Amino acid sequence: MNDKTNHELPVPEKENLNLGYLRLTDAAPLIVAQELGLFTQMGMSVSLHQEISWANARDKLAAGNLDAAQMLAPLPAMSTLGVSGIRAPILTGLVLSKNGNAITLSQPLWAECQSLRDRGECASIAEALALVMKTRNLSFTFATVHAFSTHTVLLRRWLRTAGIDPDRDIRLIVVPPVQMVDSLRSGVIDGYCVGEPWNTVAVIGGLGGIAAMGVDVWSGAPEKVLAVSEEWHRVHPNTHLRLRVALLRACAWLACRENATSASRMLAAPEYLNIPASRILPSLTGCLRDHATSASTGVPNFHLFYGDEVNRPQLAETVSLINECAELTGKPVADTQTLAEQVCRPDLYDATLPHLKAFASPAAPK
Repeated sequence: MNDKTNHELPVPEKENLNLGYLRLTDAAPLIVAQELGLFTQMGMSVSLHQEISWANARDKLAAGNLDAAQMLAPLPAMSTLGVSGIRAPILTGLVLSKNGNAITLSQPLWAECQSLRDRGECASIAEALALVMKTRNLSFTFATVHAFSTHTVLLRRWLRTAGIDPDRDIRLIVVPPVQMVDSLRSGVIDGYCVGEPWNTVAVIGGLGGIAAMGVDVWSGAPEKVLAVSEEWHRVHPNTHLRLRVALLRACAWLACRENATSASRMLAAPEYLNIPASRILPSLTGCLRDHATSASTGVPNFHLFYGDEVNRPQLAETVSLINECAELTGKPVADTQTLAEQVCRPDLYDATLPHLKAFASPAAPK
């Protein structure tokens, strides 16, 4: 760390940190910050801990086993409200990514729906799914990664475009991201909404087809945030600031298309995603295949990692997520604005920006 940085950034209250993440492509900011030494430049020694599920990551954060974690955008509010399995005041001062999800159907179901669309009987895969359900009197099982997730919101919105009632016409269960493909293979589920690389893994393996890109259902959907407990932030404000600086620098690095190949190799390592880089790279470049036999097509803004419109927590978006998640509980939130202001902290993001000027852009590894 240079002298300028020492003068500009307050002394951290804690230097050894445990951060949680899941095996997803959009865990990239944490992994990149580690691999490029950005945490070290902030005077911190960070251990990254891979968690199996979002509930597990949230519980460890609430219990103090993790100092901070990659987290689903709706979970700080739902955890603070106490409707997601545990009540724990959690906040975010940094959005790590937007978009990055897709809806995948099993290979047989995707092929049937695609055939109906190709014959002109339906205008979309969603409408074809509705027709299959109606004519064959079928109900399907879908999965998302957590009841209170952007994935659940996206899936429900997509189903409704075809007149499918997500509360009545399908069965919706929760499956951890890393177990989605196996659940599809075994027939436990007929489709899912999940983040990358688990849509691409299913496509390349011939197990399913992508029915809709999340960005086409809700463009600019807040996806992952940096989450800390209110108490941890109160005790460690300087450490939290340094953590945000390191991760925002990683987000800026990821936004450079030239770094996509290097990023995919980092993420592919055995200690991280532990899958071939070829499964990770497509979503980082926005060149994805919707089916094993199809050519790659460009999906603009599939992953968004950097920019004020990406990284700055937005109160309006938080209110929208709270309202859509409250619909799942069947009980409206008494004061969504107050809850949003408690968990969504754009002031912390704004306090981060001046410190970025002290650093040159990190270089890609050779």
